[in-house]
Amino acid sequence: METFKKRQKEMRRLERQRDKMARRMERKLHRSAGGSSEEASGDPDQSPSEDVAVEPPAAEAGPNQ
Repeated sequence: METFKKRQKEMRRLERQRDKMARRMERKLHRSAGGSSEEASGDPDQSPSEDVAVEPPAAEAGPNQ
């Protein structure tokens, strides 16, 4: 039971990390497109677009690749 809780906690942490990275990328795209920082913060009810792909950094891929 303890292991299951740990795994669920880790999955939630990873999901929050992915969401945070997606929001950062979305803000970065809005800034580079000429949007203001107020516009990029957006409506809290509006979710970020789903078409933004978040990939892990290349450093995690390993030295053999």
